[in-house]
Amino acid sequence: MTIALVGVIVMVILILLRVPIAVAMGVVGVVGFIYVAGLPGAVGLLKTVPYTSVKDYSLSVIPLFILMGNFALSAGLSRELYALGYKLVGHLPGGLAVATILACAGFGAICGSSPATAATMGTVSIPEMRKYKYAPSLACGCVAAGGCLGMLIPPSVGFIIYGILVGESIGKLFSAGIMAGILLMLLYCIVILVIAIKNPEMAPRGERASFREILIALKNIWAVILLFVLVIGGLLAGFFTATECAAIGAFCALGIAVLRRTMSWKDFKTALFNTLKTTAMIFAIMIGAYLFGYFLTVTRLPMLMASLITESDLNRYVVIMLIFFVYLFLGCIMDSLAMILITVPIFFPGVMALGFDPIWFGVFVIFVINQGLLTPPVGMNVFVIRGITKDVPIHTIFRGVMPFWLAILAAVLIILAVPDIVLFLPRLAS
Repeated sequence: MTIALVGVIVMVILILLRVPIAVAMGVVGVVGFIYVAGLPGAVGLLKTVPYTSVKDYSLSVIPLFILMGNFALSAGLSRELYALGYKLVGHLPGGLAVATILACAGFGAICGSSPATAATMGTVSIPEMRKYKYAPSLACGCVAAGGCLGMLIPPSVGFIIYGILVGESIGKLFSAGIMAGILLMLLYCIVILVIAIKNPEMAPRGERASFREILIALKNIWAVILLFVLVIGGLLAGFFTATECAAIGAFCALGIAVLRRTMSWKDFKTALFNTLKTTAMIFAIMIGAYLFGYFLTVTRLPMLMASLITESDLNRYVVIMLIFFVYLFLGCIMDSLAMILITVPIFFPGVMALGFDPIWFGVFVIFVINQGLLTPPVGMNVFVIRGITKDVPIHTIFRGVMPFWLAILAAVLIILAVPDIVLFLPRLAS
């Protein structure tokens, strides 16, 4: 236990020193394994783990969904989603911010990444909100928070990795993510309405659209509806596997971009390069996490943690809240995918022994990790928005995301009190 805790502390220190997360996990994992099990075992680990941890065919779903998101961006789908949201609710208090949340939810359904959703919608919506004199904190905060919907509403890279780690159905996780995403989206909209009604100067109303303009905007999102029905509908109906859905989605997104003539040869190469770069980053973190995981396994930390949880006299809801606070702390210093890969193998056995549903726990993990994307000092989504709006101080953006951070906390408490909210659809799919 002591060796494992020292390893965790050293890894956190390396991350705080800005060592890449994959490198920090890999180095600590290998050195720790040498200390516990000897050099020959560590050499064998380095021979096999970098290959075995990423060779699984099911992992091909990750680059394919990322590619679909990049092609969808080139096809201009994000602008059409925002335009529809603006026409529908732009004239309401905080209407542009609500439109941004709705567009983030729509784009999340064809993207799967929180930072990518935040970056894409930020370039579209923030200039519009600032044109209508929205407070920079609200404009930037709602986009950073709205990006979190990208990891909840399927397809979600986070759910895919969680499902592979624990052996759960990705289709059931996706169906649970639909209800979780809708819940969080509604809570976000309530937050915006409260802010807009309390401080009207922070969120001036936009122009009211005519019925004809709304119909035109609805007509323009046919491509988004087609992609969602093909990918998520096909998966939930059992017509395709997750990998087949991702491939079909990427191909259709490419076809839409080509038919619309919105993608140049340069855009095509950029989409491929961005997909390769993001996939390489994810796989590097996975390799580092597996190396670190083997080190934790030989120290028996996961088994000890599971025993500690199951043998304690604490109420199971107290245990789940303690896990919540661990994730909250890790979210301040660590990447979201790294958190999933490191913590799920440690917590999962004990949580299952307490009688929690594995699908529910997956939603819980993604919710709390999304809070980490908004939490200082790391707050990846906040720094994504900072890169788009260089004239807005970072503390202003963090101030803007705090009400939405509380909305995620409220969502966690709601699914804790009423788990059937997220388990209803997966049970129907059983």
